[in-house]
Amino acid sequence: MKNLKIVITFALFCTCTGVFSQEENDRGNGKFKRENIFLGTSLNLGLANNSFNVGLNPEIGYSINKWLDGGMSFNINYFSQRATDYSPYRYRNFNYGGGPFLRVWPLSFLHLQIQPEYNWTSSNEKNMQTNYQVTNRYGTGSLLVGIGYGTRILGQHYSYFTLMIDVLQNDGSPYRDQYRDPLPVLRAGFGLYLKPRRQ
Repeated sequence: MKNLKIVITFALFCTCTGVFSQEENDRGNGKFKRENIFLGTSLNLGLANNSFNVGLNPEIGYSINKWLDGGMSFNINYFSQRATDYSPYRYRNFNYGGGPFLRVWPLSFLHLQIQPEYNWTSSNEKNMQTNYQVTNRYGTGSLLVGIGYGTRILGQHYSYFTLMIDVLQNDGSPYRDQYRDPLPVLRAGFGLYLKPRRQ
């Protein structure tokens, strides 16, 4: 939890620094611009041996400059893992949560993303041999980092594909399997920018 707070603080600091530096560089043209606000969503998909993860991630953000976006992302996810020869347990998790994100575009088609999240999870575990099952509810932090490909036209629209992984090792993360191994997370996102106000 301490690491998550540090990452969130760092992400917010970077976002604020980018906003202020844009204002200085543009000399009066760096005022808050409505057309730099974007709304979008992404779909995520995680596939691994005997497991499946799917989710929806609406987001709202602001293009701070030509290479940096920041904002808030929310999520709803479903994760399931089948019983195997090595483990008789079947898992089904439903979670929701969110957190800030930074998306850096070093090239017009390539981006890097960091996204700390906090998720609340309802988990069902069932022993398929004995039919005994238990349901738990808990919250935990995750830190998704990744790289992606996409297009982004400021003031118009954007779309991307991002491959991320949870680099924290918290128990209960929706992006880790029952052995705490990370699950790859693929998100395909798209969105639109708000239109500028009429003068």
